[in-house]
Amino acid sequence: MVVNTLRRKTLAHMSGQLKGKGLVPSLGWPHLVALGIGGIIGTGIYTLIGTAADKAGPAVLLAFIIAGLVCTCAAFAYAELATMIPASGGAYTYTYIACGEVLAWAVGWSTIFGFLLVASVVASGWSAYCSPYFVHLFSALGVDLPYWALHSYGSVDAATGAQGFINLPAVVIVFIVAGFLLLGTKESALVNAVLVVMKVGALLLFAAVALRYFNSDNLHPLNPDGTQGFMPYGFVKEFTADGVERGVMAAAAAVFFAFYGFDTVATAAEETKNPERNLSIGIIGSLAGCIIIYIFVSLAAVGAMPFTEFAHQGDVLAFVLRRLQEGWAAGLIAIVAGLALPTVILAFFYAQTRLLFTMGRDRLVPAGFAKIGESGTIFGAIIFTAALIALIAGFFPIAKIADYANAGPLFTFAMVSVCMLILRRQYPKADRAFKVPAVWLVGIIGILGCAYLFWNLPNETRLGFLAWNILGFLIYFAYGRRKSLLAPAGKARPGL
Repeated sequence: MVVNTLRRKTLAHMSGQLKGKGLVPSLGWPHLVALGIGGIIGTGIYTLIGTAADKAGPAVLLAFIIAGLVCTCAAFAYAELATMIPASGGAYTYTYIACGEVLAWAVGWSTIFGFLLVASVVASGWSAYCSPYFVHLFSALGVDLPYWALHSYGSVDAATGAQGFINLPAVVIVFIVAGFLLLGTKESALVNAVLVVMKVGALLLFAAVALRYFNSDNLHPLNPDGTQGFMPYGFVKEFTADGVERGVMAAAAAVFFAFYGFDTVATAAEETKNPERNLSIGIIGSLAGCIIIYIFVSLAAVGAMPFTEFAHQGDVLAFVLRRLQEGWAAGLIAIVAGLALPTVILAFFYAQTRLLFTMGRDRLVPAGFAKIGESGTIFGAIIFTAALIALIAGFFPIAKIADYANAGPLFTFAMVSVCMLILRRQYPKADRAFKVPAVWLVGIIGILGCAYLFWNLPNETRLGFLAWNILGFLIYFAYGRRKSLLAPAGKARPGL
């Protein structure tokens, strides 16, 4: 049993498996950069900047830089592996070759965890933002939308006592995104690119307007001990008097969510034209662009007003602009956010279906997920993913979903760095269109950085992630291990 569960794929096995069975290449590097930015920029920067500022104060800038540095190391590893192994599945596929089937399953299962939760959080966040407008619109038409149809189960209206049951707007937006994916990859990528331009433009507009009100005094607020400083809650994670975990590292662990998304590009490898060149551009280009935007946006926010004024706001960017009496800009950003946030759902939805496609092709999950329809879409994986995301977003409150959204990505990114180092030794002469410089330094920073940020997550999040993986291994040993394509032959032989 031990030998069977350590079986792994080889590069030669991957090349043979892809012949005649892959998806249709239709994406260039602009599509990939747009896909990555579409996945990265979303609910994270639009809402998490307030949560992170509450944990770190003005030092949220440092939190973004730390999280961005860790993600950059992971992005370099993704770029090298994606150009070396241009196959769908991303981290799951790399781990299958480098570490074997058991760890590949753990990475794939954890990635599913992350993709589902991020897409669900964004769908719920989009609903929370747009529902008031829907209520106003339908009210003007003489239709009163009931509270239970706009809020998840367990929600209670403090004013009326009405109880929520299902978040229908979140469910609807999920299936609209699914419809775009069913149209085909290139068509959905074009829609995504247009919306990404709008979303980036809105963030640049915010930074340009808010920086006009920049006051350096806001970067040195009064600390709890009566002194003034950039880090009012210190650097390491500590519990403050109100029972909240604060500090720069606690904020860095929280804003990691805001960088999650560039890895979705790696899952598009089989649909990429000239993947040896375009994948590295897509991965590194999308992350680099987002890091620069995040730094400018967070600097503009904390410089424009004291962080305590917007720390608990949901629509942070629009709130800041309203307080600055820039209502026109706040309204424009609000409209763009409502239109463009679904690009985040699309990016993670897309990546989830490609991961299921790859695991289905390996038979670790039912083969129906790997069935390609006449239009070139993977209908079964899209419908199944839509149902799961709609279920989570429709019935679970956004706060509960968001609590668990960072654990899966941190584990996955650490494993990608591990795989990069292992494959450098296993396949030193393999073709790599992009090679990470100072590979051991970059790899170790990526591994230790992810591990440290994981440790700074709330205890409940770490325990929930453990429970999810226990469930995953039960499924693997009951189904995946027996059905795997490698099961009859045992362990795959090493070599090219």
